[in-house]
Amino acid sequence: MKRFFRRGKGKGIEYIFLFFAFASIFFLGGIVFVLFRAGLPILRTVTLGEFILGRYWRPLFFEPPAYGIFPIILGSLWVTLGAMCIAIPLGVGAAIYIAEVASPRLKEILKPVMELFGAIPSVVYGFFGVVAFAPLIMRLFDLPIGLTALSASILLGLMALPTIVTVSEDVISSVPALYKEASYALGATKLETTLKVVLPAAFPGIVTAIILGMGRAIGETMVVMMVAGGSPVIPRSFLQPVRPMTATIGLEMGEAASGSPHMHALFGIGCVLFAMTLLFSIIAERFSSRFRRGVGM
Repeated sequence: MKRFFRRGKGKGIEYIFLFFAFASIFFLGGIVFVLFRAGLPILRTVTLGEFILGRYWRPLFFEPPAYGIFPIILGSLWVTLGAMCIAIPLGVGAAIYIAEVASPRLKEILKPVMELFGAIPSVVYGFFGVVAFAPLIMRLFDLPIGLTALSASILLGLMALPTIVTVSEDVISSVPALYKEASYALGATKLETTLKVVLPAAFPGIVTAIILGMGRAIGETMVVMMVAGGSPVIPRSFLQPVRPMTATIGLEMGEAASGSPHMHALFGIGCVLFAMTLLFSIIAERFSSRFRRGVGM
């Protein structure tokens, strides 16, 4: 009888988790359906090529209005590229130090601190950028305004840093100790073992961490709204204002009339952003699978 109730309890828990799994898939599918249902009607106003490759975003106060999001896409990619140039070397370097060099006691301090930085609200980063960082950029480069792609890139790099550090550190720590012991047995130093054994073994997982950091940067809204400058022009320098996709949606959603081409265009931007982040997630999952197979997990 006890075995019967134990088995029934296990089945009940299994069904509960199965329900939550299907519920999450259902709600995610509903979000995607609503997003594309509201975004695809923009193709009745402009063609897909004009929407994606159009050089001008002028949905209001111009006749005829222009719904080209090419400058907005480039703005997102521009600040994300700048953020990764900052976050990748700092993040991977910090992960190597925490996993391979730091003492156990120091590791217990550094890792929670990095995770704490990841919990800071984005509006705090944005406020810091507006009141402290943007004026510094303006003085350093003698600019009329400090709200530029460079300011947004640096702040986004700092925001992506905890994701890259924590995931990369977990991956490096998961490399089997047998690999290191074999390297030491052949006479390799700790530095040679780290660079030539540990990092190649952990490389797919580190790439996964970088891609997740990119997704964090390209999907951020508040910081780019406050710091990037809000100018929907094709970027040619990190010292000019830009307007990424998330900032455009956040800034203009409140002034777009319901059912208007402007509203459909904003949802269309959301569809493009969803496709980009989905692509990043698929690539990250593939690299993560390669890492798990490589280390026998």
